[in-house]
Amino acid sequence: MYNAVLTLMLTAWLPCCYMAAQDADTESGSRVPPVAVGQTLLDGDTVPLATYPAVYIFPEPTFKTQRQQKAYTRLVRNVKKVLPIAKEVNGIIIETYETMVDLPDDKSRRQHVKQVEKELFQTYKPRLKKLTFSQGKLLIKLIDREANQSAYEAVKAFTGSFRANFWQAFAWLFGASLKKEYDPEGEDRLTEQVVLQVEAGQL
Repeated sequence: MYNAVLTLMLTAWLPCCYMAAQDADTESGSRVPPVAVGQTLLDGDTVPLATYPAVYIFPEPTFKTQRQQKAYTRLVRNVKKVLPIAKEVNGIIIETYETMVDLPDDKSRRQHVKQVEKELFQTYKPRLKKLTFSQGKLLIKLIDREANQSAYEAVKAFTGSFRANFWQAFAWLFGASLKKEYDPEGEDRLTEQVVLQVEAGQL
């Protein structure tokens, strides 16, 4: 399973400090923005500023069954495990793109991509071996969230339609889809809430 997840992950890179809880939107939640650090000038006087991190306020999740509660606990655990990997991969996507723009021709770009791919396998294979199937599928979605494009579009942009369709068929065999986009307002709404709270250190 980890080989499949690793392959899918690799294809993705190719290419107000106070608020009362009752003021929060009970449907979508609210974000209390962070406050700046240090000092500022106000009418000629130096005024200190306190530091408050961003806080996300969402309705407490309710569970009708113990199974739902366990599923939520598992989601939080999985997000904490794979979100750092998704952020690292996005950084690699950006760095690789910036490097390839400066390369003189297609041959050197292909060579660079092969070298990055080799390094990624060496770096991430041990970590991905420890992922479960559900964590692998979540990782694909979170890479889409961080990179703001589906894995399919990334592969197509760098390698063409043929290889993109090949990897899409490969992913389908494992119940995944490179075309599946992250939907924070729809089916991934609860995941997005968990991600925001994990990023803010609330979970």
